[in-house]
Amino acid sequence: MSFDKRKIRVGRVVSDKMEQSVVVLVEWRSPHALYGKPVRRSSRFKVHDEGNSCKIGDVVKVIETRPISRTKRWRILEVLSRKEMAELQPEEIGVGFDPN
Repeated sequence: MSFDKRKIRVGRVVSDKMEQSVVVLVEWRSPHALYGKPVRRSSRFKVHDEGNSCKIGDVVKVIETRPISRTKRWRILEVLSRKEMAELQPEEIGVGFDPN
């Protein structure tokens, strides 16, 4: 399969609980068949992540590839942006935390 015929999608990582795999949610808009109003559609793909580098909330670009397992047909092409996780815990901020 040549590279120009492979599908490329951009989506957000919604699960990283598996080893070398993540679930990516791809959303797009298409017009409603009768009314023409844009309707938000989404698909979830299981994507191969070789180094377990993706975390929940990352925006990634994925490319179609040969079947890697029963459900995985995509792999990570690049990570476009990382989700910044909070370094402070709620106890350190003091909001809603009563030690007594």
